Amino acid sequence: MYDVVVIGGGPSGATAATDLANSGKSVAMIDRDGRIKPCGGAIPPRLIEDFDIPDSQIVARINTARMISPTQRRVDIPIENGFVGMVDREHFDEFLRKRAEQAGATRFTGTFVRIGRDANGTCVVYRDKASGEECILRTKLIIGADGARSNVAKAEVPGGDKIPYVIAYHEIIEAPSTVGEDYDPLRCDVIYDGAISPDFYGWVFPHGKSASIGMGTGLDGVDLKKATAELRVASGLAECETIRREGAPIPLKPMDRWDNGKDIVLAGDAAGVVAPSSGEGIYYAMVGGRVAATAAEACLKSGRAKDLRLARKLFMREHKSVFKVLGAMQNAYYRSDARRERFVSLCHDIDVQRLTFEAYMNKRLVKARPMAHIKIGIKNLAHLLGLVAETRT
Repeated sequence: MYDVVVIGGGPSGATAATDLANSGKSVAMIDRDGRIKPCGGAIPPRLIEDFDIPDSQIVARINTARMISPTQRRVDIPIENGFVGMVDREHFDEFLRKRAEQAGATRFTGTFVRIGRDANGTCVVYRDKASGEECILRTKLIIGADGARSNVAKAEVPGGDKIPYVIAYHEIIEAPSTVGEDYDPLRCDVIYDGAISPDFYGWVFPHGKSASIGMGTGLDGVDLKKATAELRVASGLAECETIRREGAPIPLKPMDRWDNGKDIVLAGDAAGVVAPSSGEGIYYAMVGGRVAATAAEACLKSGRAKDLRLARKLFMREHKSVFKVLGAMQNAYYRSDARRERFVSLCHDIDVQRLTFEAYMNKRLVKARPMAHIKIGIKNLAHLLGLVAETRT
């Protein structure tokens, strides 16, 4: 009998398993193995610090972000007082899983099948990858960290089948051997162009010897591979060798409830915790795993199932405001090329640049410099009301 079975071994599940094992709980972690999530791989300094990520996992240190508008206007934003770290999910996720094992979690490789309950309590049924047989793990609690379109959430938590999402697709390519205007190994490019994505964005993110290039959309009928091929041509990367291709759904709204009121709590993508507008997920997934572990510990100690609610409460206490602002920004500026053009115009403003990256690096809204907020608010309103030209900076 385990204290907790964690279903899913991505950043969220592996973090939850590590924290619980470090606190002395008996933990099992089930992971499918071999799946690599499509992801730009960006992580902020706060993640590196809070989750003790070693330098060996950082494949690039980005010092500039380039925003590209539908008319190909480019705004380069320097990242002051720090950098954006880049990780390769193929290696980063495995590092986190091995760390969970080293902390004391027992790792199983297989596919989640179902959750069962009988007179002896709760159990998780999974199909072992090596044997193909169904196996049973008995447990007191379960953390569902099985990603977007979570089977645990669909089966156990109200609203688990109604999370809005975009489909992300990217290609990992060999990085160009030379630095030019189109590609810089120390710069992330974000492309706001309806020809690439009609409702989200495209990206080119360096990963040292490789790079991630891709896009996302929530609309049906969009050819993601074709759009990515066109982005490669526009970015001068069409001739680079393709290492692998990946696609998956990315949720864009935290669920209203993360637990079933009995023995299950969700974490990471399964709970919908990917930031609107940016699509950033690694940091929030790991925070989600940590608060799920905290809630599970509280529940095990008290015996009260209601303590599982603590996971969502802790997460939203710190990040609700950021998600609200990013959601409003996506709704305002991602709806048309005209709006995207205006958004890139706002990115010219030095206060927008500083406040944006201070918030990204530290994962909280910056309350200092009230006059800067007022100025940005006025510019934002002028663009949304069409009182200034789309290219007005």
